[in-house]
Amino acid sequence: MSDIFLDTLKGKSTHRPPVWFMRQAGRVLPSYLALKEQYTFWQMMKDPELAARVTLLPIDDLGVDAAILFSDILVIPYAMGMGLDFTDQGPVFEQPLKDTNNPLQRLNPDAQKLQYIYNAIDKILETPGNDKPLIGFCGAPLTVMLFMLQGLGTKSNFTDAEKFFFREKALTRKIADAVTELTIHYALQQVKHGVSAFQLFDTHAGIVPFTFYQEVFMPSVKKIADAVRKTGTPFIFFPKGIGTGIQSINHDTCDFMSVDWQTNLYTARKLVDKNVGLQGNLDPRILFASRDTIRKELYSFIPFHQQESKWIFNLGHGLVPGIPVENVKFVVDFIKQVHWES
Repeated sequence: MSDIFLDTLKGKSTHRPPVWFMRQAGRVLPSYLALKEQYTFWQMMKDPELAARVTLLPIDDLGVDAAILFSDILVIPYAMGMGLDFTDQGPVFEQPLKDTNNPLQRLNPDAQKLQYIYNAIDKILETPGNDKPLIGFCGAPLTVMLFMLQGLGTKSNFTDAEKFFFREKALTRKIADAVTELTIHYALQQVKHGVSAFQLFDTHAGIVPFTFYQEVFMPSVKKIADAVRKTGTPFIFFPKGIGTGIQSINHDTCDFMSVDWQTNLYTARKLVDKNVGLQGNLDPRILFASRDTIRKELYSFIPFHQQESKWIFNLGHGLVPGIPVENVKFVVDFIKQVHWES
């Protein structure tokens, strides 16, 4: 059976681009926000029924073309023995690695701690009437390690973690290797349980110079990509903030690259290997604007699709809290109803 999302990932021409959103299961959906008042984030993730329900809400409420697993990028450090809590201010680790004498010895990987996620995938795929592809995902080692080292996800301030990277480059590599090993196991288990595609989120890829990233962290990205792609599963890479480093992204790295809002799509297409498809890159903040403004922005994507069939419509990052859900639905309806072909 043909599917517009999977067909696009395979390089097949489609009458319109497929559409889904990063962070589509939360942030703006009233149905999710209502559940959030009844359950904690951990409760929703660890209960397969709830996790499946949240994962599928955007399919029902927005009409997107794919679901993405309801989980978090920090489940890997949690499975490595780091105490983790999700607060209103963001994720907080009980003891950041920066506060330990032997960070590597502090880690104690236990793959069984991830079983609840595979149970959720099984439940999602067993849900009656669900015929949309499921995207699996995890965080890339750099982004995950920023949280592990800093201990508090302040989103913009990872000063201690950044100092650690440069002061302890050899140890940084060793920790990255440990994170990568468990991440590969995790990714392959997601594939085994039935995800149709896999996205690696490197939300803070631009926090270090690209030369440093390429030397220290890109080998981990390629190891994860190779493991997933050997199963025949399409691999999407999102290196947010990496700038002109995207010119080094080729088909050895990923099948598709997700483009952030700082990078013009036409520029990205010129810089990125032509064999790599693109995803993105609407700035989610434009969804606070008027419908006329949003519509004008969406029309600007049509010429790009007419010259580039390997493109998935998405955001340049995740949905922002407070965006009117009606505007998100407006975008999905526009993508589905407008005439895309020349």
